[in-house]
Amino acid sequence: MWGRTVVLRDYVETGGEPVFYWMCKYILIGPWLRLVFRPQVIGHEHLPAEGGAILASNHLSFSDSVFLPLMCPRRVTFLAKSDYFTTPGIKGFLTKMFMSGIGQVPVDRSGGRASEAALRTALRLLAEGKLLGIYPEGTRSPDGRLYRGKTGVARMVLEAGVPVIPCAMVNTHLIQPPGRVRPKIMRAKIVIGAPLDFSRYAGMEGDRFVLRSMTDEIMYELMSMSGQEYVDIYASKAKSLAAARGRSAAASVAPDSADSADSALAGASPAA
Repeated sequence: MWGRTVVLRDYVETGGEPVFYWMCKYILIGPWLRLVFRPQVIGHEHLPAEGGAILASNHLSFSDSVFLPLMCPRRVTFLAKSDYFTTPGIKGFLTKMFMSGIGQVPVDRSGGRASEAALRTALRLLAEGKLLGIYPEGTRSPDGRLYRGKTGVARMVLEAGVPVIPCAMVNTHLIQPPGRVRPKIMRAKIVIGAPLDFSRYAGMEGDRFVLRSMTDEIMYELMSMSGQEYVDIYASKAKSLAAARGRSAAASVAPDSADSADSALAGASPAA
């Protein structure tokens, strides 16, 4: 009953926008997802009934952005990568319509000024009292392990003065691994932790050592809640290293031009 009341209040406060978000959650998609995947939530009492807050989550699968909002009684807004809004073609158009319809906000994650613009967007949403979903790893885990967090989430916490709530997604990398379109039917699980208190660092958002310490504390909490193995490098770097190894392996097995010529001659029939 509490969840329904909060949903209705949030719906009225936002002027009923985006309507498509609530249609997906309660009519078009949500009931089927609840029936098929039977998502389990532990610690729902830690979700704030009102006010701005950051939900900091590990990131195993695209479906993380579906199950977390589905099971949260209030609307969750994610800062979605701009590629979802700029991809050409019919698929790109449909993706843009879907992401816009559910109220997701496009951001450029290329760094520099783009990162600063993303931060300003996040601070505006938090000042409006919204729940903001953040993946501190910056990208999906390539192998199910937990990777080093980026300090942007810590800076948001200090500048906005809002609580940060750790949310651990469990099994979603098995339900829908990266690159897989059709999900596997199994139970999803979300563990929501108590809000982390960083008030001791108030006014220190310009200290990079403080930001790193806060981010590491968030990641430690996610590791404890999810049971994932922790890797102290960025997930994006791990993906780059894996891609480089793949290219190196492919190059090592590809014959050079001389070998190719020799092979062709060896397989040729002698002239009559």
